[in-house]
Amino acid sequence: MSVQYTIRFAPSAPADGGLAIALQLSGDHAPSGHSVTDPAGVITRAAGIAGFSGKQMGVLDLLAPHQSPFDRVVVIGLGKADELTAYDWLRAGGKASSVVKRAETVTVFLDAPGTDITPEKAVDFATGLLLRAYAFDAYKTKKKDDEDKAAKSVTVTIVTAAHQAASERMVSAQAVADGVNLARELVNLPPNVLGPVEFAERAKALESLGVAVEILTETEMAKLGMGALLGVAQGSARPARMAIMQWNGGADGEAPLAFVGKGVVFDTGGISIKPAANMEDMKGDMGGAAAVTGLMHTLAARKAKVNAIGIIGLVENMPDGNAQRPGDIVTSMSGQTIEIINTDAEGRLVLADALWYTKERFKPRFMINLATLTGAILVALGNLQAGLFSNDDDLANSLIAAGEESGEKLWRMPLGKDYDKIIDSKFADMKNSGGRYAGSITAAQFLKRFVGETPWAHLDVAGTAMGSPLNEINQSWGSGYGVRLLDQLVRDRYEA
Repeated sequence: MSVQYTIRFAPSAPADGGLAIALQLSGDHAPSGHSVTDPAGVITRAAGIAGFSGKQMGVLDLLAPHQSPFDRVVVIGLGKADELTAYDWLRAGGKASSVVKRAETVTVFLDAPGTDITPEKAVDFATGLLLRAYAFDAYKTKKKDDEDKAAKSVTVTIVTAAHQAASERMVSAQAVADGVNLARELVNLPPNVLGPVEFAERAKALESLGVAVEILTETEMAKLGMGALLGVAQGSARPARMAIMQWNGGADGEAPLAFVGKGVVFDTGGISIKPAANMEDMKGDMGGAAAVTGLMHTLAARKAKVNAIGIIGLVENMPDGNAQRPGDIVTSMSGQTIEIINTDAEGRLVLADALWYTKERFKPRFMINLATLTGAILVALGNLQAGLFSNDDDLANSLIAAGEESGEKLWRMPLGKDYDKIIDSKFADMKNSGGRYAGSITAAQFLKRFVGETPWAHLDVAGTAMGSPLNEINQSWGSGYGVRLLDQLVRDRYEA
């Protein structure tokens, strides 16, 4: 169960006790709120005995310090002041969330000696608290003792001189955290609960925030000629859907930013069936669609001054008697034909029609698609960075910069005509798999054939959207990767 935080910023500490959290740089600096939290010098003495030096994300935990008004005081290390990044302030907030435990009232003394606390840093810290609070345990009927006793609702007062400006920014921070946690929830939900129809209903729920949402059925997609997407879905008893989410927060008539997500709610591999081991993880093969949905929630909830489109293709890839076969040839909405070599190379087929539809209907300023597309990107990059492929250097550089700022990092991978030759087909315009070598690159080359001259980037998030390493701001299998990255891009480069 996620902890529900009520966060407020204030110029001074409230009168009640509870848990106090102080921050400390490495070196000789005292903890923030030193005069309040440690009137008798107990914390300073304990730090010396424990060897606590303010090392980044280190923790010193004291119960009922002598003469302190608080029942418990925790000091969190920040490391060196000149090395702190925006992402580190997120991490510090997440670390603070991890030590709350049974406390129902928490006071955070943010203004650590030696640091310049801006409203942005204060809000980053608060966002870290909210992100770490998420947990997915809706289907656990029995809880561990420590989970049962942990506080479910916590009031947090963040004491800082930047309290007024930080308060004004908190609505936006809450929107980001809620968008990330929505994406996490969608990835974590079991596949028998979240099919294409149910996912589309979750997207439809964004109408409560002012997002205009259309849902295309199989019949409507067939009329549009989406043979590539529907070919993937034809083996499943659950019908395909496409959700089109529009947020109009910018100038009238201004071309929108477009975000497209792969939404394979479960991927058996189809006739080219996957090995049984770890197939349960394929409930997360809609991580790209989850991120797009979470992003649209964030943009709408914070009233972003931009026009944005989110489009997700929702299918299930199953191997029944009606499933497409290796050797089949399908016709995409673009009119280009595709020979099916491997039915487990299905996500690019979904995206082919979704990208073409987006380009043709909305004429966007750019298109960015997110997809858990290839295992090959895991071989190349592991699960610490996502792969970036793009036909536009400016868009690619902006994404890399947003990744550095948000901590959701990207590594640019190559594209080129020589790779294109690998997916040429003897029998159709192209084939959907070029084989094992350069698998993530040839998948990107395939997608590139459906974007025309529109500036475009493909983010292969197979290693980062699910099963990525746990860290200070995420303890969930579904990470919500991509929401903060793309929100950062919009804020930095495109918002009016």
